[in-house]
Amino acid sequence: MTKKKSIFEVDADINLFKQGTATGIQEKVSSIKSSTTIAASKKDGRDLESVMQIIIQQMTVSGYRDRTMRDYVTYMEQFRKATNVEYLEDITTDKIYLWLNSMAVSNQTKLTRLKCLKAILGKCFNNGWFSSKFWHGINIKVDKQVKKGAKKDDVMVLLSLLDLNTFIGLRDAVAVLTLYRTGIRINTLGQLQEKHIDFDNKVLCMEGTILKNHKILKLPLDDELLHLLKVLINQNNKIRAYYGQKNSYLFIGYKGTSLNTKSTNNAISKQLNKYAKKYGLKNINPHALRRGYAKTLLEKGANLALISKALGHSNLAVTTQYLDLDVEEVANNLRGFL
Repeated sequence: MTKKKSIFEVDADINLFKQGTATGIQEKVSSIKSSTTIAASKKDGRDLESVMQIIIQQMTVSGYRDRTMRDYVTYMEQFRKATNVEYLEDITTDKIYLWLNSMAVSNQTKLTRLKCLKAILGKCFNNGWFSSKFWHGINIKVDKQVKKGAKKDDVMVLLSLLDLNTFIGLRDAVAVLTLYRTGIRINTLGQLQEKHIDFDNKVLCMEGTILKNHKILKLPLDDELLHLLKVLINQNNKIRAYYGQKNSYLFIGYKGTSLNTKSTNNAISKQLNKYAKKYGLKNINPHALRRGYAKTLLEKGANLALISKALGHSNLAVTTQYLDLDVEEVANNLRGFL
């Protein structure tokens, strides 16, 4: 076999996917096809089953999560059943509204499903299957409840209550500080390794493989956090040696194993929920700590574009929601520009 031939055999993963090895997604894709036989006289077009197979293959190669791909397949299947549309070319604005009106769910749920369908149609547009994004103007009005960010006082109270003389207490304290002072996501936290810490330059250096947007990101670290990271690494080495584990993760389980990085509900997240209930602390969870980081940057004078870059957002509108500014804060922040 030639070297060039072996390079193109990267599609082996897609073949496995077609055989149903990707957590049941392929079975759901197949269920999109109508149980009735499509007449041979049907006009030429792209049937939704073939469309979804291609899109799921593209998403698999791009590294999308299984859960995201399952949602894509599920909502397209719901759309097909509600509208009786079998071909991509038959999807229209009226069909989308018909689908939305068929749902006996809240507007928030409708909005979530609509965003997923729009994402699918967007990929179809990128593939050259649509000449325009006719779905762009379809929206669902939802009164969004802004989630609050963690406050510095609550974070400090929690840290003072944790016993840093125990491994779990130390690990959780360092995790809280890392989340609050870097704003990284909980999934990224579970994938951090010693190699990501540049102690000399005081920087957290993360490659795209552990970030949601798949882009390299560097964030500064303060002396206090760097010191605690060194202490944690030393303790991790002792635990791994005792249990015979070989890894270099920064945040590990009490037996030296890695955390569940594929779930937002990993050991650290569960610990934070437990602490919040035990000590009566509000907004102490991974996402609240991330929002608190964004708010701290704003208070220190960082502009919206910089905050968005630090959070790894691709949309400034999302960053704006993170900041949770009340009326007085808007006035105070604008005063400096007058």
